[in-house]
Amino acid sequence: MLTVEDLKDLKGKKVYVRVDFNVPQKAGVIRDDNRIKAALPTIKYLVEHGARVVLMSHLGKVDWKKGTPEVIEQEKKDNDMAPVAKRLGELLAPTMVSFCPVTRGKDLAYFVNSLKDGEVLLVQNTRYEKGEEKNDPELAKEWASLVDVFVMDAFGSAHRAHASTVGVPSILKAEGKPVAEGYLMIKEVDNLTRCVEVKKEDRPYIAILGGLKVSDKIKVIDTLLKKCDKILIGGAMAYTFKKALGHEVGNSPVEDDQLAYAKKCFEEAKGKIVLPVDSVVGDAFDPAVRKVVKVVGEDVPAGLQGLDIGPKTEVLFAKEIAKAHMVFWNGPMGVFEQKEFQHGTIAICEAIAKLQGKAFTVCGGGDSASAVKQFGFKDKFSHVSTGGGASLEMIENDGHLPGVDVLK
Repeated sequence: MLTVEDLKDLKGKKVYVRVDFNVPQKAGVIRDDNRIKAALPTIKYLVEHGARVVLMSHLGKVDWKKGTPEVIEQEKKDNDMAPVAKRLGELLAPTMVSFCPVTRGKDLAYFVNSLKDGEVLLVQNTRYEKGEEKNDPELAKEWASLVDVFVMDAFGSAHRAHASTVGVPSILKAEGKPVAEGYLMIKEVDNLTRCVEVKKEDRPYIAILGGLKVSDKIKVIDTLLKKCDKILIGGAMAYTFKKALGHEVGNSPVEDDQLAYAKKCFEEAKGKIVLPVDSVVGDAFDPAVRKVVKVVGEDVPAGLQGLDIGPKTEVLFAKEIAKAHMVFWNGPMGVFEQKEFQHGTIAICEAIAKLQGKAFTVCGGGDSASAVKQFGFKDKFSHVSTGGGASLEMIENDGHLPGVDVLK
């Protein structure tokens, strides 16, 4: 793949950069601008080399399938990119940053063609277009016609074959125009590829999986069992495994349609899968009505539900992690948003932090990345991914993603 630094003679060229500005916001106030900051190195490089930079990103969701016209209009209003453009302008000052409030047509063409060398344009939310998620060829053709170069820097969207991520670069490639990866993509692809193409010196290789559903992670579990030396499973998904193995799980969330898979998976793993040996339980997820918080053993009493791994499991998991030369972690161990049920996730952070300088450690984005940041451990990891779904899919698909493969 070409990188952004391989691109030559950028002065005066219109460069389409697919960024991931899907930031949390409410009423026009951005609560976390990390994804905007992550794209700055690529944008600044292009600006410094005289490119005319056209940025595109999605923000939130627009339900074109089920939404009524009124609902769609409200979703558009809730996911307007204008506040993002304002924040980007502050971060890039004194670089000129303009905002185009439409996603296609003469007005979009006017904004793009009005750019001067070293200026930046942020275009309205790509999901304002019904054809974006369908990779509509006419939409991709219109966007591609406006630019000379494509740079992919939205790893968090690289697992989506959308018009803005795959359609545009496919057309430009066919026209002999350059497509490349930006600095964020380079970092993500290089680090996650190491978790896919496992070298002898990276063993023992330990994966830690948490979160809610086994069904969301069947493919990644199957793939990691072929690559890893051990898989530590926590979070709500552990209770599906526990029930499949005959334990009582109380009111803990369980996917009954995955019990057969969980049992077969555990048995065929032949000791590679390590499950919790105790749990911190409560009588309700809702803190407003919860009364009981206690530690139990392998079985969860009736009427209660497991909401975090227990102290014995923390010790068990920490011992396994201490042996590792490489770690991939995706998914918290409990309901870390609530103080009573965050200790298991913090214990994983602490165990991985002790490997700093001794092992290659990756946090695979999503809720686990939020927890790592919240608890102050971000700098203790070799790499914290910006894409939860994308990082998982890259692992399970042996390094392949639509938004990566199209650049090759």
